[in-house]
Amino acid sequence: MAVETDVLDELRRLRTRIPRLTGSLAATVDGLVLAHDVPDTEPEGLAALTVAALGVAYRMTDAASRGDFRELLVRGTGGYVATYAAGTTAVLTLLAEDRVNVGRLHLEGRRSGARIADLLATRVGPGTGRHADRPAPEEHLATMAPAMDRPIGTLPVRTPQRPTHQSRPQTGS
Repeated sequence: MAVETDVLDELRRLRTRIPRLTGSLAATVDGLVLAHDVPDTEPEGLAALTVAALGVAYRMTDAASRGDFRELLVRGTGGYVATYAAGTTAVLTLLAEDRVNVGRLHLEGRRSGARIADLLATRVGPGTGRHADRPAPEEHLATMAPAMDRPIGTLPVRTPQRPTHQSRPQTGS
């Protein structure tokens, strides 16, 4: 079974464990959709917004000296959007109605995030290839280690640099 299928199975089990859950999405920290169960929502757009919010949440926890990012909860008039870390390379986003049991949402979201992290750690990349259902070979996991140590939610920061050329004075009046 490919990793996407395993992750999708986990998302579907979430729906049975959390009453009033309306959707779920697992994505990489780069915004690629791994699996989704979000009817009436465009999954790629939700993944992109999740990554943007993740970047802000990561920086906020860092600036406030609160340690590594674990979860983000947003409440709107129509319900909740909750995002949970799924290891260092993925995130889980849950959509729920306004009357959801938030404690249950957190409990199950954290558990599913950990399960998804385990699934991703034991498989080779997003399982789209011919051999995606095979466990990752040890030498491949060793080459992935630097990328897996990268903190989630980090965004590239552009630092201004001095121009390498000298500007010419403007002539004319």
